[in-house]
Amino acid sequence: MAKKELKIAYEIYSSVEDLSSEDRNLVRQAMKARESAYAPYSSFRVGAAVRLSDGRVFTASNQENSAYPSGMCAERVALYAAHAALNDAYIQDLAVVGGEGDTLSEEPVCACGACLQVLKEFESQQPVNVLYVGQREVLKIQGVRNLLPFAFTK
Repeated sequence: MAKKELKIAYEIYSSVEDLSSEDRNLVRQAMKARESAYAPYSSFRVGAAVRLSDGRVFTASNQENSAYPSGMCAERVALYAAHAALNDAYIQDLAVVGGEGDTLSEEPVCACGACLQVLKEFESQQPVNVLYVGQREVLKIQGVRNLLPFAFTK
């Protein structure tokens, strides 16, 4: 038997205002997208924004459905839309915000495993920078391998 240990590096910011102007803008777009969430069952509203290498941004919100699990996470909606429009660009950044009702979560809201698996599928040219935002802090992680080290592959 061999024993190994996984370690990941990530950055912690005390607020959105400490981010670069590009990242602040992406987070603001995710927050705006969160306003259109359809979450009548959980009341947990999530917004996501994906920035491509050519600067285009795609936003989405979570969409619940009474026929669970027919709904869709904000991250996957945004990733699918961005991937469908790639052309010669690649996915560069993903920002995720969420919380109950109109209130942003105290702690950063992180993507579920299904969303991470989709991100793994679409991460190509370089590791995607992922921003998870909460009221207390913002986490910035580079690359889905740091978030889902044992992702399913072909």
